[in-house]
Amino acid sequence: MGVRIKRAARAARPLARKSAPKQTFVQRWGSTIFILLLMALVAHVLFGEHGFLAMRRAQKEVEKLRQDIAQLNADNKQLSEEIQALKTDPQLIERIARQEMGLAKRGELIFKLPPKSK
Repeated sequence: MGVRIKRAARAARPLARKSAPKQTFVQRWGSTIFILLLMALVAHVLFGEHGFLAMRRAQKEVEKLRQDIAQLNADNKQLSEEIQALKTDPQLIERIARQEMGLAKRGELIFKLPPKSK
């Protein structure tokens, strides 16, 4: 019976409430500040001057410039071949002289007709 009395006595006593310790600024707002800083970092990584989107734009521009360079190299090669042909192929020189300059061999006559009118 003595044991029961002690338990009953404990139950009858009002529980003493411990006051919650006062939270510091870091304890109260630390996780919120951390999340905000993390969001700002993610935004900077994605949208910043040197971020992911800027990098993708630069990569696309580099690829376009590489294509332009390849096209210009092909044009240069074709023009070099044309220059070489103009230097060495007398038939090509003659054809260009006839078509573009209106020249003729000795004894040939050139007839120029007026363009067709509609």
